[in-house]
Amino acid sequence: MRANCWMGRNSVAVQDVPDPSILNRRDAIVKITSTAICGSDLHLVDGYVPTMQKGDVMGHEFMGEVVEVGDGVDSGKLQVGDRVVVPFPIACGACAACQAELYSCCENTNPNAGLAEKMFGHPTAGIFGYSHLTGGFAGGQSEYARVPFADVGPLKIESDLADDQVLFLSDILPTGYMGAEMCDIDPGDVVAVWGAGPVGQFAMDSARLLGADTIIAIDKEPYRLEMAAQAGYTPLNFEDVDVRSALLELTGGRGPDKCIDAVGMEATHGSLPVYAYDRAKQATRAESERPYALRQAIMSCRSGGTVSVIGVYGGFADKFPSGSWMNRSITLKTGQCHVQRYMKPLLQHIEQGDLDPTRIITHTLPLEQAPHGYDIFKHKQDNCEKVVLKPAANGGGA
Repeated sequence: MRANCWMGRNSVAVQDVPDPSILNRRDAIVKITSTAICGSDLHLVDGYVPTMQKGDVMGHEFMGEVVEVGDGVDSGKLQVGDRVVVPFPIACGACAACQAELYSCCENTNPNAGLAEKMFGHPTAGIFGYSHLTGGFAGGQSEYARVPFADVGPLKIESDLADDQVLFLSDILPTGYMGAEMCDIDPGDVVAVWGAGPVGQFAMDSARLLGADTIIAIDKEPYRLEMAAQAGYTPLNFEDVDVRSALLELTGGRGPDKCIDAVGMEATHGSLPVYAYDRAKQATRAESERPYALRQAIMSCRSGGTVSVIGVYGGFADKFPSGSWMNRSITLKTGQCHVQRYMKPLLQHIEQGDLDPTRIITHTLPLEQAPHGYDIFKHKQDNCEKVVLKPAANGGGA
């Protein structure tokens, strides 16, 4: 089959790879109908997530049709022919973390748990297409994918909703929603969101759904800010204003009640000296993050407020403002999204018309054009906000 593979730093290529097969009784094989390029995929391409190997299949946002199931999969939960969205964290459904609905912390699905322990202190769940640190599982930017624990993860789509309406239940819509949910939003709250990319846009939509009064979108790309403005949010270009000063002015000197970091380890926010400092340290691997957006969110949040972090961080950040965080009673919440927890409720919101995930899609390409999709997404060309890839457009099969 054809798949988009990591070939080295700043390089991906679509090539022939072995077809997936059932390896465990609870596996399923999914023929992929839609997949997508995620902002966190760029961290892999940029070389900031360790343990990638040449030829690794990329992608963790995908959906399609079940074409084979292992004999340990409960037929009442999943059958051949089912149309499913696959969550990016692989969860066993039985461990203490899964029982607490902390699916991205599953204790049983990462076969390389020892690597993750060295990096994070404890292992994380396995993740599709996201380095050997999270299990080395082949991803979903391909024609077919093996899905472990298939009776726990995939969500059956039994309505006639189009792929584009439900694809993002695999990751970015639940991630944005969890980012807003962690804020414990009260009616009338002012919520500031760093990053108006796909996850940031969904965090804004979710904050509004949860009752926020004013939502501020912080970015530098005009087309992203315009997309946020068209959705009813207040745009703030960090190249034109000092963000903290502007937020204080917009909030009567108090700062936003809740702040969401939807940027993560490759923040481009910041004044030149600080940005140059982070960039240089990250390039030399003296730190793994550029945490300017996180610092700014903490320093800007009102005293007693909440900072929610859903942008991906992979290792260690320098100059964390622990004094501001501690002395001003700021609550910091974070986590890789526990996608399985949110899929069904968010599907209902889509069916009811409360959320329109399709609004962020700017490019739809055949799988064969994945390298081009990565290029325009990474470099923000052609007003690229979100790329959806269609394996069927290749005209091939397994």
